[in-house]
Amino acid sequence: MRMMEWMHTLLDWLALPEVGLSTVFVVSLVSATLLPMGSEPAVFGLVSLNPDLFWPAIAVATVGNTLGGMISWWMGLGAHHVVHHLRGKPTPTYQARALSWLQQLGPKACLLSWLPGVGDPLCAVAGYLRWPALPCMAYMAVGKGLRYLAMTSLLLWVF
Repeated sequence: MRMMEWMHTLLDWLALPEVGLSTVFVVSLVSATLLPMGSEPAVFGLVSLNPDLFWPAIAVATVGNTLGGMISWWMGLGAHHVVHHLRGKPTPTYQARALSWLQQLGPKACLLSWLPGVGDPLCAVAGYLRWPALPCMAYMAVGKGLRYLAMTSLLLWVF
């Protein structure tokens, strides 16, 4: 029973507007890296407890998730430098086709960074391909922001 009381106290504390937004930021940032984690429940939880924080929560989650995507982009850029020095094996044909398709899209492919499973690695690939950081970040922000807006609105409407 004490565990349940502690959990309720923790959730009440995290739902406070001054703490909730920073929690949403951290969870959104970490979930955009290659760590398997979702940030939508944190955004939905905060907004369902504090409906007046709908737009601030969407904005904070978008910024955190975009910065997390840029961390993955930076890691991909670092991987490019390492692979460039260690290159020796030819690229398999399926990888060459995927890279060719991505090269045609360029930074616009970062609009898909919101997709589960492929979005986070896509940010790293964008860095690996040395796409310019600012356009990648802008496309990531648009895709991720629209996802948070759609998911949170849908969850609030359903629940």
